[in-house]
Amino acid sequence: MACRRGLVECTAAVDRHICNGVCGCCGALRPRYKRLVDNIFPEDPEDGLVKTNMEKLTFYALSAPEKLDRIGAYLSEKLIRDVSRHRYGYVCIAMEALDQLLMACHCQSINLFVESFLKMVAKLLESEKPDLQILGTNSFVKFANIEEDTPSYHRSYDFFVSRFSEMCHSSHDDLDIRTKIRMSGIKGLQGVVRKTVNDELQANIWDPQHMDKIVPSLLYNLQHTEEAESRSPSPLQTTEKEKESPAELSERCLRELLGRAAYGNIKNAIKPVMIHLDNHSLWEPKTFAVRCFKIIMYSIQPQHSHLVIQQLLGHLDANSKSAATVRAGIVEVLSEAAVIAASGSVGPTVLEVFNTLLRQLRLSIDYALTGSYDCAISGGTKIIKEHEERMFQEAVIKTTGSFASTLPTYQRSEVMLFIMSKVPLPSLHHPLDTGRAGENRNRLTQIMLLKSLLQVSTGFQCSNMLTALPSSFLDRLLSATLMEDSEIRLFVLQILISFIDRHGNKHKFQTISTIGDISILKLKVDKCSRQDTVFMKKNSQQLYRHMYLACKEETNGRAHYEALYCLLALTSIELANEEVVVDLIRLVLAMQEVALVNEDNLPLYSRCALYALGAAYLNLISQLTTVPAFCQHIHEVIEMRQKEAPYLLPEGVFAEKPRLSRNLDRLGPEILFRQSKISEVLGGSGYNSDRLSTPYVPQLTDEDRLSKRKSIGETISLQVEVESRNSPEKEERAPAEEITYETLKKAIVDSVAVEEQERERRRQVVEKFQKAPFEEIAAHCGARATLLQSKLNQIFEITIRPPPSPSGTITAAYGQPQSHSIPVYEMKFPDLCVY
Repeated sequence: MACRRGLVECTAAVDRHICNGVCGCCGALRPRYKRLVDNIFPEDPEDGLVKTNMEKLTFYALSAPEKLDRIGAYLSEKLIRDVSRHRYGYVCIAMEALDQLLMACHCQSINLFVESFLKMVAKLLESEKPDLQILGTNSFVKFANIEEDTPSYHRSYDFFVSRFSEMCHSSHDDLDIRTKIRMSGIKGLQGVVRKTVNDELQANIWDPQHMDKIVPSLLYNLQHTEEAESRSPSPLQTTEKEKESPAELSERCLRELLGRAAYGNIKNAIKPVMIHLDNHSLWEPKTFAVRCFKIIMYSIQPQHSHLVIQQLLGHLDANSKSAATVRAGIVEVLSEAAVIAASGSVGPTVLEVFNTLLRQLRLSIDYALTGSYDCAISGGTKIIKEHEERMFQEAVIKTTGSFASTLPTYQRSEVMLFIMSKVPLPSLHHPLDTGRAGENRNRLTQIMLLKSLLQVSTGFQCSNMLTALPSSFLDRLLSATLMEDSEIRLFVLQILISFIDRHGNKHKFQTISTIGDISILKLKVDKCSRQDTVFMKKNSQQLYRHMYLACKEETNGRAHYEALYCLLALTSIELANEEVVVDLIRLVLAMQEVALVNEDNLPLYSRCALYALGAAYLNLISQLTTVPAFCQHIHEVIEMRQKEAPYLLPEGVFAEKPRLSRNLDRLGPEILFRQSKISEVLGGSGYNSDRLSTPYVPQLTDEDRLSKRKSIGETISLQVEVESRNSPEKEERAPAEEITYETLKKAIVDSVAVEEQERERRRQVVEKFQKAPFEEIAAHCGARATLLQSKLNQIFEITIRPPPSPSGTITAAYGQPQSHSIPVYEMKFPDLCVY
């Protein structure tokens, strides 16, 4: 033993003599790079790296770069031996030397040196000592920040991704050590990303096998934050203490990763996020999920925003049978992401977004009605809670509005057309389906889709109403005003209000009142544009008709009359010219006539509400027209009602406790607005007195068959009755034939016989044209052409005659009826007749 100890001491002495430059046979045989490497290690590791010798080694490596790979291999051998012997001081010195060599050398042969370096880092990361793991991570981070001059074709970072991800999930008993290990893991992942993301020759870090490890590791640390409150997604407003936490470091790393993602890599980066939220049930609280996707949306390039939206939509479809709370969380995240995506691109598939949302809405309605996630099964294994489904439906409606608010005007118009086309309207060919507890599936679908449409239309401003409300959209929307459900009718009125209100005036008409001076409302009024005038000429009669029919509903409540008043007021402000003002006054007077005559047997409240509605609107329009005589008449009637009939004013009717009276059949003319008086006072100011004196009669169509008020037969009889009432001659008409079972049976039998005769006639015509000679066919067609020409001549004669005056005939100065000939080019034809 003594001899062996002496040999060791002798060897150490020889090494020291070599370090001091003493020449010996042993030192002369050792390669120079090994002697330079040995000289950087002191006798006592606590003394640290010998700087002067390190400078010599660096100079040698720069002078002879072909020796760099051997230097790295030799340092690697020494480090592995020191690790196995637990001489951690020399390990630190070796890593420090490697770091300095990496920073100094950028030669062509550095790749082999890097391989030795990564081998040593991997050896440290494999150690169970936290200090060695942190030491190896720090060296790797320094290496990651170096831009190499030469590419590497065979380098692999799979081990480092796996090991750093494992360190991110450290569960060490000591909290401080656990935090340090996790932060080292996060820094290591950040280094891997920086080293590989911009180098096409490196391993593709965006592959799912890597993203499935990196992204969950970052989210795991981001999830375990010490702060209960959610902070701003911007990392600029953070303290130094927050920057030292794993959560803040994870957020920065995640932002850097997503910021480097190209178009084709977004999917691989987002998919692990959604899987992590699924696995840890993080959609239901939705706070963390919203925070994650805010980080994502603010980090990726703006033009890639629509890819995230599409990923969320696909995930929503994949979870269509998950719990309502999970689906609601996904929809809430989608809503927040859509708002952020407004600054970038929402992609070309806008309708796909709304199609997915509306499909989920319909599925939720089916779930709530059937109690099962499979409509074909009467009972499901999962218990479906209706209130949770309603919460999900409200989230979908909110998201629809949020996403639509990010779209330009033309796309919002397309979206509204798309939503309206999905609303199931009642018809003879589509019977209504009933669900559990007698609820109507179509009714719920109608309500939810109209709610979505209301969300989309809120804040929608378009200078051209013809493009905002095309006929295909307006026809379907107004058809819903004929439905029995009062809630649906209210939604339609609110949607119309949102469209017409382009200057933010609707909140000023939320309550009905006879205000003395409307200047305090500070209304924003612009002159009616040419486009609005064309729109009203095309659609005004249809709009008036539906407002008239809507006011006659028995199930109307206070909200309906307030919506009608707001719609009338906004139409007068936004779309009114002289002709529109006249028609609106006629319409309101017709509503007063409905309450006065009461042919529809309306309840007492509805009749009083119509009187009050008329008073409020005429008070408003009189002040807008600024005709003194008109204002005086309206003011006199309102004062008379305040004294004798307060139950006919909005202050008495639209209150918490309405003041009603049953003496509505004995109202005096002094408390009614008289059409003759209004026609007289407005006619003197240049308004069309003939049109004002003509009572408003709606143009009823077959569309009324959709409602409970009028069937087709009742509509025809009503039109006949109106014609007879307005006819100056009041001819006696034959009484309507009584419909009995025998008449119906006879009609069915006759229709069969008529059909047989028609079939036989067609057969004879075909046979005639197949077998008859040409001369006979030509003569027959010539006779038909002559008959057609004679009919056309009769039509032309009728066309060139002057149109009748609105008041019947125009009386000449001497009391004789006189007809004025009006040229055809000055006649006003209906819009459908003009091309």
